[in-house]
Amino acid sequence: MSTPSDPNARIKPAVAATGLDRDAVLATEALTKRFGGLTAVDSVDFTVDEGELRCLIGPNGAGKSTLLELITGQLSPTEGSVYFDGIDITDMPSHERIDAGLSVKFQSPHIYEALTVAQNLQIPLQRTDRADVDSAIRETLAEVGLADRAETPAGDLSHGQQQRLEIGMATTLEPTLMLLDEPVAGMSVEETASVAELIRSLNDDGMAFVVIEHDMEFVRKISDRVTVLNQGAIFQQGSIEEIEADEDVQRIYLGEDA
Repeated sequence: MSTPSDPNARIKPAVAATGLDRDAVLATEALTKRFGGLTAVDSVDFTVDEGELRCLIGPNGAGKSTLLELITGQLSPTEGSVYFDGIDITDMPSHERIDAGLSVKFQSPHIYEALTVAQNLQIPLQRTDRADVDSAIRETLAEVGLADRAETPAGDLSHGQQQRLEIGMATTLEPTLMLLDEPVAGMSVEETASVAELIRSLNDDGMAFVVIEHDMEFVRKISDRVTVLNQGAIFQQGSIEEIEADEDVQRIYLGEDA
C-alpha cells in the first residue's frame, strides 16, 4: 500500500514563506548580490510580518540599499529568492511589484516640482482603478499634513514637506508594504518628528514598513523590530532595546558611548 504524500510537498516556496496561513508578507531566501569580487548582500534570509514596522540599520557599505534594490527589483540577485504576499517576485519587473502592493520611496525625493502638490498625488492614482480620485487626493493631503498646500508647486515645498508628499504619493496606491530609504535625511528636528508621526499613523492603519535609517533617535520613535546589517549579512535582530543593549552593536555601530 502506498504511503500518503506529504501535504506540504507541493506547496510553492513563495506560498510556504508568505502565503495566507503565514504571518510574513515579505521573505528573502539566501538572497545574494555580487558585483565582481565584491559580495554586497550575502545569503540574507530576511522576513517582515504583515503590519510590522521594521528598521534596517548598519554602517555605510553594509548592503542596506542593495538589499532594498533587490527587494524592489532595481537590481537582480546573483542567487536567492524574494517572496511577497504568496508570490515569487524574484524575476518580476519593478512596476509589477508596485501593482502587487510593494511601494518604495528612495532617499532623494522623486517629485514633479513644476506640478502642484495635488497634481503630484494624481499621477500615481492613474495606475489604479479608483473612481474616487478627488476624494483620495483630499484624504492623502490631510494624512500627510499638506491640505493647505494642495495648489502649491511641489518645488516650493520645504525638504521635509517634499518627503511627506512622496510618501503620500506612495500611499495613494494603498500598498501592503512600503520601503523607505533614509526618509528623514537632511531634515530638521521638527520635520523628523512629523515624518515619524506620519509613519506611525500609517502603520497603525495596517501598512507594513521597512525603513533604512541612520538616525537612531528616529529609529527609537518608530521601530517595532530592528535588523542590523553588517558586510552584507544580518548581524543582529531584535527590539530597539535589545539592539541598543547588545555590546557588539554598541561597539561597532552605535559607538562606545552609545
